[in-house]
Amino acid sequence: MMRDEGYIEVTGGRVWYQIFNKNAEGTPVIVLHGGPGSSCFSLQGLQALGNERPVILYDQLGCGRSDRPTDPSLWRIERFVEELGQVRQGLGLDAVHILGHSWGTTLASAYCLTKPSDIKSVIFSSPCLSAPIWEQDQKRNLMKLPKEVQETIRRCEENGTTDSKEFEEATKVFNKNFVCRIDSDPEYLKEASKYKNPEVYNIMWGPSEFTVLGNLKNYDCTSRLSEITCPTLYTCGRYDEATPESTHYFSSLTPDSEFHVYEKSAHLPYVEEPEEYLRVVRDFFRKIDLI
Repeated sequence: MMRDEGYIEVTGGRVWYQIFNKNAEGTPVIVLHGGPGSSCFSLQGLQALGNERPVILYDQLGCGRSDRPTDPSLWRIERFVEELGQVRQGLGLDAVHILGHSWGTTLASAYCLTKPSDIKSVIFSSPCLSAPIWEQDQKRNLMKLPKEVQETIRRCEENGTTDSKEFEEATKVFNKNFVCRIDSDPEYLKEASKYKNPEVYNIMWGPSEFTVLGNLKNYDCTSRLSEITCPTLYTCGRYDEATPESTHYFSSLTPDSEFHVYEKSAHLPYVEEPEEYLRVVRDFFRKIDLI
């Protein structure tokens, strides 16, 4: 599939982007990756949507193939919202669909609530729209794991030893249950880890997935989800750390939104059930393109 790539100047540096099938007729979709501080590398499979529309992937500032400035004041949600607007402007994107995954949904929600023009739809894929709800959900998820795993995670968080081998091993058990359930992680997922920037994650979220200590600690847009009036789709995996209960709750607060659960997936349905993920996203976009 035809691909363009390059860099766009944003506040604080340059971000790297790629566009698949730039001249396709359908409304473009811009994809917002998870993290914070990860990259769009694991989302490459979404280029398959390019058979009907341009697909834009970009690495947010500070990670992936984008610049990595060392100014910690850049790692706040307001600047990432500004960055998304600068990416749209830099690529001349008028009408767009937005597909955010995980932290990408936090960014998508904050961006949509600035009331930008020409947002045709938004997909909240495995959403994190309330840091307090996310934290509560992970406490409940941890209780489903063996007692020794729970105890290790609790002890390491209390002692500040989340960089230890035992915390890493306990987290692997959590991830196998609630992040990616396929037998062995695909090679490209392992490769994606080299594109991460832990500093961005630590400043915005904290040293652990389970307790939010960073500057997103109080992020909660649930009281404003009724303001998102474009067509909206909420999705998650049946075993997702972004739980079906919370995802359905967010959907219930958003007018006329749709809700879908990937029955065989945890947090990465685009990896765990790629064909079904693409089918659901395509069907949603096609309906809107007909409006």
